[in-house]
Amino acid sequence: MVRQDKQGPHRVAYEKNKKVIFKTQNVCGICGKQVDFSIKAPEPLSPVVDHIIPVSKGGHPSAMENLQLAHWTCNRQKSDKMFLTKQEAPQVLGNRNLPQSTNWATYKG
Repeated sequence: MVRQDKQGPHRVAYEKNKKVIFKTQNVCGICGKQVDFSIKAPEPLSPVVDHIIPVSKGGHPSAMENLQLAHWTCNRQKSDKMFLTKQEAPQVLGNRNLPQSTNWATYKG
């Protein structure tokens, strides 16, 4: 499978946006810690560009709003997963696994 951000029509736009991100951002979009640009690949904390919505999940391969700065290890751990935003985080009702057939947050017993 050919990655659209590494070959093809999106390659030039991706490289241009990568340079802009490296100049304007300095915090990892995944872990929130500072990124040290003096560290070079293949070191684990080297800077890379992460797709917020993975290309495999329908994210645009070169759009600036889909790219963020990240550490290499953070990006590898995220892989092609999508994180829930704080607004979408599920409410914890306890340490039990409840069936999802009922909205337990509104259950009155």
